[in-house]
Amino acid sequence: VRLVESGGGLVQTGGSLRLSCAASGPTFSNYVMGWFRQAPGKEREFVAQIGTSYSVTFYVDSVKGRFAISRDNAKNTVYLQMNSLKPGDTAVYYCAARSPSLRAGISPGDYDYWGQGTRVTVSS
Repeated sequence: VRLVESGGGLVQTGGSLRLSCAASGPTFSNYVMGWFRQAPGKEREFVAQIGTSYSVTFYVDSVKGRFAISRDNAKNTVYLQMNSLKPGDTAVYYCAARSPSLRAGISPGDYDYWGQGTRVTVSS
């Protein structure tokens, strides 16, 4: 599976961005999809996950109520809608894919495929 992120950029505090992650391959709907982020000097951090079923989502506490993950299996794309952005959200955002399993999906090691990342900068 090849993943390509887009939609990053520079935004002011309180602004919004929508990230997209386009996946190659005919089996996109079989993968659990996640978004991670990595700020300078920090480890890669889990942000959100969506299961193969559209209704199953999970978020890190710091983005609950502000971010929303969704997927369109017909377009082989997963999205991350980010609202009320804060300077602390500044990072490179990565999408990732994994096969369904008993893994929680909140660790980078749980995922099998990664995109190249898209940079999000939130100015104060």
